[in-house]
Amino acid sequence: MVNLDFEALRNARAANPAAVAEALANRKRRPIIQGDGKLFIVAADHPARGALGIRKDEMAMADRYDLLTRLATALSRPGVDGVLGTPDIIDDLALLGCLDDKLVVGSMNRGGLRGATFEMDDRYTAYDVEGITRDGLDFAKNLIRINLSDAGSANTLEASAAAVDEAVAAKLPIMLEPFMSEWVDGSIKNDLSADAVIKSMAVAAGLGNSSAYSWLKLPVVADMARVMASTTLPTLLLGGDPAEGEEEKLFTEWGNALALPGVRGLVVGRSLLYPAKGDVITAIDAAAALVHTNLN
Repeated sequence: MVNLDFEALRNARAANPAAVAEALANRKRRPIIQGDGKLFIVAADHPARGALGIRKDEMAMADRYDLLTRLATALSRPGVDGVLGTPDIIDDLALLGCLDDKLVVGSMNRGGLRGATFEMDDRYTAYDVEGITRDGLDFAKNLIRINLSDAGSANTLEASAAAVDEAVAAKLPIMLEPFMSEWVDGSIKNDLSADAVIKSMAVAAGLGNSSAYSWLKLPVVADMARVMASTTLPTLLLGGDPAEGEEEKLFTEWGNALALPGVRGLVVGRSLLYPAKGDVITAIDAAAALVHTNLN
């Protein structure tokens, strides 16, 4: 694991807030597509939605210093192309000097807090397109859960369409992460059948006044070839939170899905940052080798 200067980070936040903008403005940027054309991005936008748990540990991501160390370690490894996060995470990583030559993805709608009665009304409470372009980030990302029995989804869809419009105007790529969702015993459950994923993709792809800058971020499900046959948009695979003992199966599923036309890489967070066996470097390196086969 890398060593980070957290005292300098705390001092900058307290005494020099402008240091955040300076660090972001001075970071060395890279093209989105380069080399083999594949992307491996580490995700860390879960805490802002109140989702801190990993497997049976409901507070696994609560220690911010531990999370930042895991993220910085991941970003230091060959084949890791970037990071996805909310402003608090991205600003910390910028101040710690971890974002040079990395893609930075700003997470937008985090207002649908896990377990809240208003969870489906997923407000845009983190980045907006103006903030993403102000900070020189490379990508936007939004979560689009569609619940046909909850009117809150209508607000999310409307706000998501507006975000796509703004991204197009800014010439900013935007990852759309759609699900067909429903309430089950007081919690939101995503339907991971191929038919449901395809339906959610069709809705997401049609949002906004242009699809020119739209990407998809999708779960790996059964019959993934049929899923990918339903879109021409560039697609990244999300990782989820596998049960203990299922990591090997998940890696096999990722490898199979990465070989499909249109799949551009992985966006994975908790399952690699907090692997069941505890070795972040081994988990990250194994995933990077799946995405960038020239690393093998």
